[in-house]
Amino acid sequence: MIFTPGSCGIFPLLSTAQLFADNIILSLSCLSAFSSPFLTTFSTEGGYIKHKDIFITQEEASKYPSDKICLLCTGSQGEPLAALSRIANGTFRQIKLRPDDVVVFSSSAIPGNALSISRTINKLYLKGVTVYTNTSLSDIHTSGHGNQDELKLMIRLAKPKYFMPFHGEYRMLKTHADLAIECGVPKENTFILGNGDVLILKDGVIHQDGKIQAGDICVDGNRIGDVSNAVMKDRKVMANDSIVVVIANIDTKNHKLLSNPNIITRGFVLVNDNIELLKKLERISKDAINNTIKTGVNYSEVKSEIINNVSSYINNQTGRKPIILPVIMDIKKDVTVG
Repeated sequence: MIFTPGSCGIFPLLSTAQLFADNIILSLSCLSAFSSPFLTTFSTEGGYIKHKDIFITQEEASKYPSDKICLLCTGSQGEPLAALSRIANGTFRQIKLRPDDVVVFSSSAIPGNALSISRTINKLYLKGVTVYTNTSLSDIHTSGHGNQDELKLMIRLAKPKYFMPFHGEYRMLKTHADLAIECGVPKENTFILGNGDVLILKDGVIHQDGKIQAGDICVDGNRIGDVSNAVMKDRKVMANDSIVVVIANIDTKNHKLLSNPNIITRGFVLVNDNIELLKKLERISKDAINNTIKTGVNYSEVKSEIINNVSSYINNQTGRKPIILPVIMDIKKDVTVG
């Protein structure tokens, strides 16, 4: 069972597979990128495959010995819906793994995909199969991208007046732009843009001009794109450091705190194991309120004083910075939540 990332890697594998297997299966997910008529016609006319009748369907695979079949499929990056992941999970209806199967990852991990790839490989090992991956000791990587000479050839054939590489990380874009300069494109006519950069095309002239808003778009329930950075920051803080609510009853007419503040936490500490800490937070909140309402009650000042004093103490004692939410209730007014 072999994965390959693109057609330029498929053809060498097809030739190799013919030496060891009588039949080759192209998985459905692979066919979505390379239709069977196109692939078989192109490979036959190009001389890569001498006999296109070696291709069989997934349904026909059960009629042949497993050691005479090579399966080409997608999924080297651990994509959950790709053929290889579904085969590893046992959810691919037509293909089932056997202990004597061999799986070859003819690819390298894309940064950020290592965890999902590891999960897929572990599942394959649990099925009892043998797995080969690309390492420094076994270089089996098959690239799906053109090399520098092929890129130069395309540039020389196209003879562009302007050149803007648009795929890959910055170091890749820079290298691609340098290749264009080597092939005769003026340096001032090459552009390396970031997300949001604007390239103006007008009257046969191209130049870079300004930026537009670009980046991730958050989907929150049935709302799209209207979740502010402040909201996302608060959610991250609550996820990492929790929330502490300070509830206080104040008689604004007499400038008096009616009872000790009530401390409620979510995701911060276990209440039964941290009674002393919570009592200390009550005293700090009480002192902060009393010091602020001596001459008058200003809700903003009371909340700020509570937040500053409580958060400072918590940070010193625990090294954490939870969201502090003061709730001030006036016995003669409606509840105000900060």
